[in-house]
Amino acid sequence: MYKKILTVVAVALLAFPVFANGDSEQKAGGTFVPTQNIEWYCTSSPGGGSDIFTRTLQDIMTSEKLVNGQNIIIQYKTDGAGEVGRALVSTVKGVKADHTLLTFNSGDLMPMDKNTDRRFSDFQPIAHMAVDNHLIFVTPDSRFKDFKEVLEALQKGEDVVMAGSKGDDIACHAALVKELGVSADQFAFIVNDSSGTAITSILGNHVDLLICKPAAASQYVEAGRLIPILALASKRFPGNLQSAPVLSELGYHDVEVPNWRSVVGSKNMSPEAVAYWSDVFKKVSQSSAWQEGYINKQKLVADYMDCVTFKAYGSKFEADYLTSIGK
Repeated sequence: MYKKILTVVAVALLAFPVFANGDSEQKAGGTFVPTQNIEWYCTSSPGGGSDIFTRTLQDIMTSEKLVNGQNIIIQYKTDGAGEVGRALVSTVKGVKADHTLLTFNSGDLMPMDKNTDRRFSDFQPIAHMAVDNHLIFVTPDSRFKDFKEVLEALQKGEDVVMAGSKGDDIACHAALVKELGVSADQFAFIVNDSSGTAITSILGNHVDLLICKPAAASQYVEAGRLIPILALASKRFPGNLQSAPVLSELGYHDVEVPNWRSVVGSKNMSPEAVAYWSDVFKKVSQSSAWQEGYINKQKLVADYMDCVTFKAYGSKFEADYLTSIGK
């Protein structure tokens, strides 16, 4: 009897590390699959472009059965213009690090680099997914019918106020102000914590103009509540945004500050989990749901990069940006 008890205990001890040690749980056979809920952090408010990007990926990953039957739970951490969420994800350790994702855009990177000591190297690049550009919108009852009227108002010395989100929206406004040769006081910019809240401000007639990417504004254009009047790109957008001219059609150089959309994790994520997630997002990028339901519908440019290529791309982008701001 005593021998049988020892045998049972020995078997239990051999099996115990598989469940008690997080690394062993995930890496049996040298691979990783998620074994618990996946926490996905978004540092912008619901309703904006980052939220739409995140929820689209969540839907495809779940419907295509790419997460081993686990739940994806989206957490919105917008405090400190998203810095609280980014700080949290960058320091997650252990098993949780392998089950934590963060939506990360160039619009997140620029204010992070400018205002904190945190850098791209504090995260694990996983996948770069797409690029999108900006447009400027008015409402049907705006005092401006098109961007020519905006230019005429600025030339007369009138003040114009535009709402947008943080990061690349701010950079795009700065580039536009420089190209038009006006001051940021005259052509003012109101920063919101997401495109969704910026849209709310123009629909409430609190500002003259809205700068926004197509994904967040598309439904309002379809409903007739927003009208695109300028494409901040090198060519016109397709579909229901085609009526908006680019700046070179109005006698200026085109202004374009592309916003790249990507996914990163904690710098403590295991190599096995990095490989797993990078492959998952590759499969998503190849799906018709992604191409037709997101890229084409929201008028973005598909641009998948795996973890290695994205790391090099993001590092160079950051180095160029830091040089441009003297840091």
